[in-house]
Amino acid sequence: MKHLDLIEELQTVAAQMSVSIRYERGDFEGGYCILRDQRLLLVNRRLMPSRKASVLAAALQEIGLDDVYLKPAVRAFIEDEAARSLRTAK
Repeated sequence: MKHLDLIEELQTVAAQMSVSIRYERGDFEGGYCILRDQRLLLVNRRLMPSRKASVLAAALQEIGLDDVYLKPAVRAFIEDEAARSLRTAK
């Protein structure tokens, strides 16, 4: 699955979970936050599509996806990203 397709799928999942996504410019990559009782994913709009998909996947993993249906390719991508972030954190 291409990164742009993954981004679309991840955006759909976020919408199903009532999580807003904002693409902004700044000195950050992105992540999950709560702003005035609103669940929000911030993503740097200048990132390459592969990195945007990674940021979205990591943020959705942080929120929790146990009760959400995901296409197998999307779930595999999210799990791969979570495993990669654990390896780099060590």
